[in-house]
Amino acid sequence: MKLATVVFYGLSLGLLAVGLRELLTGFEENRCSMTYMFEYPEYRVSSRSALQDMDRVALPRRVARLYPAYGLYLYGEGLYAQETRALKLTGAPVLFLPGNAGSYKQARSLGSVALRKAENMEGGLHFNVFTVDFNEELVALYGGSLLRQTHFLHESIKAILKLYKHLKNPPQSVVLVGHSMGGVVARALYTLPRFNTNLVSLIITQASPHLAPVLALDPYLLDFYSTVRQKWVSQAKKLRNVTVLSVGGGYRDYQVRSGLISLPCPPGDPNKLSLVATAVPRTWVSTDHLSIVWCKELVLATVRAFFDLIDPDTRQFTENPEKKMAVLNHHFIRHPVRMVGETQDTSISILDIPEAWSEVNTLRLAYSTPKEGQVKYFMFALSSRRKAYSHFYCRSNNLEMTSWVYGCVHRNGSSCVHAVDLSMETELLPPYKVLILSLSDLSSVTHLVVSASNLNGKQFTVECEWQRQASQTLSVPVPHVLSFGLTVSDITVNSSGLLHTIVLQHFHQVYQAFRINVASQCKVYKDRLPNVYRMKVPWFREDSLITVSVPSVTEISGMLHTSRSDNTSGVLLQLHTAPNCQYKVSVRTSLPRVLGQILRFCGPMVPVYTAVTLLLACGGQLSFIQKFGRAAHMSQVVGKGLQPHKVNLPVFILHILLSCSWFKEVWSLLYLPPMDALPPTSSDVTFHEGVVPVEEWPRLMSPLLYLFGAAVAFWGSAVLRLIMRLISLILAPFHRPSVSRDCGTLQLRTQLLITLCLAVLGGTSCGAFSLFAAFLLHLYRVLRLQMTERSLSHMLNLAPRKHKEAENGTVDAETPTKSKECNGAPLLSECALQEVRDDLQLHLCLSAVLTLPVMLSAPSLLHWIRNLRYSTQLDPDPCWPHIVPLIIVYMLLINCNTLKLSNSKLLPLTSCLPLPLAIAMVIFSPLHLYRVTYFLLATLVPLALCCLL
Repeated sequence: MKLATVVFYGLSLGLLAVGLRELLTGFEENRCSMTYMFEYPEYRVSSRSALQDMDRVALPRRVARLYPAYGLYLYGEGLYAQETRALKLTGAPVLFLPGNAGSYKQARSLGSVALRKAENMEGGLHFNVFTVDFNEELVALYGGSLLRQTHFLHESIKAILKLYKHLKNPPQSVVLVGHSMGGVVARALYTLPRFNTNLVSLIITQASPHLAPVLALDPYLLDFYSTVRQKWVSQAKKLRNVTVLSVGGGYRDYQVRSGLISLPCPPGDPNKLSLVATAVPRTWVSTDHLSIVWCKELVLATVRAFFDLIDPDTRQFTENPEKKMAVLNHHFIRHPVRMVGETQDTSISILDIPEAWSEVNTLRLAYSTPKEGQVKYFMFALSSRRKAYSHFYCRSNNLEMTSWVYGCVHRNGSSCVHAVDLSMETELLPPYKVLILSLSDLSSVTHLVVSASNLNGKQFTVECEWQRQASQTLSVPVPHVLSFGLTVSDITVNSSGLLHTIVLQHFHQVYQAFRINVASQCKVYKDRLPNVYRMKVPWFREDSLITVSVPSVTEISGMLHTSRSDNTSGVLLQLHTAPNCQYKVSVRTSLPRVLGQILRFCGPMVPVYTAVTLLLACGGQLSFIQKFGRAAHMSQVVGKGLQPHKVNLPVFILHILLSCSWFKEVWSLLYLPPMDALPPTSSDVTFHEGVVPVEEWPRLMSPLLYLFGAAVAFWGSAVLRLIMRLISLILAPFHRPSVSRDCGTLQLRTQLLITLCLAVLGGTSCGAFSLFAAFLLHLYRVLRLQMTERSLSHMLNLAPRKHKEAENGTVDAETPTKSKECNGAPLLSECALQEVRDDLQLHLCLSAVLTLPVMLSAPSLLHWIRNLRYSTQLDPDPCWPHIVPLIIVYMLLINCNTLKLSNSKLLPLTSCLPLPLAIAMVIFSPLHLYRVTYFLLATLVPLALCCLL
């Protein structure tokens, strides 16, 4: 192994490790508060597979027979659990759906918080929180259970609604809360032919990958997504009244990136919301994939929304779409003083108390209320400010969301006697509430009135000012992504105002990542309201906020969850500042974060390039055997598997040709599928007929991704060799020493018998299990070769004459020359040792390739093992029927050796196949990882035939 190769792949692995570290750990600490239960939880069971000592809802026998692994539970604790033992329910039904490998017990956070909040509600208003047990299935990796889960969810909803038939106003629908893949299953309900769309009034999903699956390891998963997407896009008008809210976790969730939570729906649909938890008012935290379920801040926002969604007449969830969207906007978007559409007088009368009024003639007001309660109003004249200023900015750390800013329409002396409420546009930030008014919208108002009354004696601060928005908006171009942090873009803000906006020009792609430093200095040190730095993304609700004191030096992570297709506007950095302070903002590209973003969005392409590297290594090994009659060292051929000029260049040329209409027609005439690419990162894409548009920027990253894949292949093969050596050392005492290259091979009759048994076993139980068994048999062949190579080496070391012949050049193991047959040589000779070594390197290379189909089929194997108590057959099985040729190939390759290959007439053709198949793999597999097995099979079948012909 050459030192340069080791150093090169070591550096490549280092880059990959830096990116993985940034992806997995390069985020803020978990600032979510834990939700706690006040009493021991209980789950009322509603399926026959549940514990016998709990009451259960009687489901039809047909349902219980069809879905023995699933269950339906009612959450309860303490006295409430005792009251609902008979399942005579009076609350509003909410159904929680767990996600990939999720437990039905995850509903306890939502159920407990809803139960505690209901204790303070008048009239006994409460919710009945149900939860579905999906047997913790790995549906994000194995899609064969998704349709079954959808059907059981339909049956569960009908069973839940039957529990309320005794009520005068029974609920007609159920609210669904889906975590991860549970949210995708919730939207899949509408694809069922007999599903009544009125049964579900609202869907809230948490970290659900709606846009595309994270990994497409079988065709059932992609077919399921395609069906759901096509239904929601083709029948968008019919499903327009269905309200769906999708919440992503942010950068802490590395399992489902927040760009995937965007709902694929036509633009302009008012009843579909997609946002990130960092932008939710009174939440403002990033959550990982599991904590989004129990994060107290987000659970409270959800429960508050539920109570506001209750119709006071029916005591059930409202069916009014406008009301639902108003509530969701209030709790998840802006959180103003009241909800849109809420009944309130348009005018507010203010008592004429002369001593309570003060007119402000300065450009800025800073007022702190005294400890004693008082009535206080400040009045700002508009007539003298309209021409010079464009906006009025006001903030207060009195976080009570009540009316506090008014527009005076009738003035009497020094006070205003009649005013309209202007507080509706108030926005809540972590330390204070903020209101920004455009003076152009206040033509009918003569004065602005700010209330600073504290009748309860509570102390707070109010700061207001007139603003010229144009002069307080600055622009700075961000450094190029290839600057590697060597260049800095900076700008200085001499704060004479309370709000400044910095436009980060050319920052609109997800592969861009920056370290943004904000350093603040003040001339006079005194008590000030905290500063808030806000990264505002105009095209998607993924804002992030950070609260800091003054003076300070703060680093902000500048990254995006979604891209913008054009460069019409960049990201906005809003600085809610302190007056008379100076702020210096510097922007520098962060290489680790760039690598982390590339892996976040293009990570699924790395396994494809790992397979490409191993496939080209196999082709290089075959070419070496054809040329020299012996096998090269595995590290040598894997090290040469990185050939971007042979793989990426044809793919790039093909991409250019597909932009021509004539070539597209030829492509379609050949019935070839479209080129694969990753799902779109842009939130403003338009979906047509259920087709997911793709973006081309990942193709620009393909050389780097190829480098990562090659590093994984190189060091993964090194680990494989090390494991084989260690296991062979352990097993050596249990095997008789062998000196033949045929150790570990099978007789023809044994091969046929095992192949037939494994094929039958795969067809009647699980194809992945049979494939794994065949793979173990091949590994046994590698282990026997490893033990034989060690035995021969030790024996020859005891023979001085043979050893000297090797040293004098009789056998030169380093120079690749045409191998001579050892027909007349004794079994204990350097020639026999070389044969065993050649076969060992060949089979190590084959083992690395054969590992890939086993790894890709592992999720279906795990699913089958977990469900053995319910069924011995995996249905549907993504490995069937291609499992049969795979098993045959695995068994035939066990008896393969370099002598058979070098004498085969098919070897020249077989050695030429890996390169075109590797190119095809890059073209068709990034979005369909299961296709990797097909391309590997296309290479292995001719190779197996070489061992026969």
